[in-house]
Amino acid sequence: MNIVLRELRASIKSLLIWGGSMTLLIVIWMAEFSAFANNDSMAKLLESVPQGMLEAFGFESFSLSTLTGFMGLVFVYVTLILCIHAILKGNSIIAKEERDKTVEFTLVLPIKRSKIIFAKLIAAALNCILLISYMFGVTMALSQQYLPEENFVKFFVLLIVGTFILQMIFLSIGILLGCAMKQYKKSGYIGASLIIILYIMSVFTDLNDKLDFLKYITPFKYFAPANIKNDLALDWTYVIISLAIIAISLTLGFITYKKRDLYI
Repeated sequence: MNIVLRELRASIKSLLIWGGSMTLLIVIWMAEFSAFANNDSMAKLLESVPQGMLEAFGFESFSLSTLTGFMGLVFVYVTLILCIHAILKGNSIIAKEERDKTVEFTLVLPIKRSKIIFAKLIAAALNCILLISYMFGVTMALSQQYLPEENFVKFFVLLIVGTFILQMIFLSIGILLGCAMKQYKKSGYIGASLIIILYIMSVFTDLNDKLDFLKYITPFKYFAPANIKNDLALDWTYVIISLAIIAISLTLGFITYKKRDLYI
């Protein structure tokens, strides 16, 4: 518990920065939605856009003139930001011990390494929970002025749950990178690059039917807003795949951390 509290105190500043940045982003988006709300001319404008571009950005499944449609479109970028935060948090909460030259002190504590990494995992997960919960509260509060549609709350809650699962996937991958790699700087770059590559793969999946198999590889397709909107439910196949990725990543992370040498 002392390690968890220490990590939470150390992350307050960064959490406030991430939260403040996302608040500004959501406020800007909600202000933009006021121009699209119940605006039929937007639908006519989109008819002139090439089909491939509509599919790439998700416009074929959503309408900008409804709150559900608008949120389904912009939330892809919220998910991307939250996943970047998760993988960087997972990596840094392990790698910062070497960056800050405190690894010698941490690893000689009278406590098993498995308990150290478990405590760090709890602290990192709490960071992710606090950030997405704050984002959910701000979005719901600002959306009330536009009189959301009947199924908007259920759709948005499922979107949040799906995004949280994605956060845990990338958090576990970040922890694995932090535990397995010798150079903490490279592990952070690899984590951020992995996010971008997987996101680009998700875009290509929509553009070419021959790349449909990629939907099982890139987590950004597991809980796509368009699928949630159509079914108003999460696909349990992807939930199981997600849990498997999390379990494998954390298991490998725990194993490698137990055998880890001091890199200082």
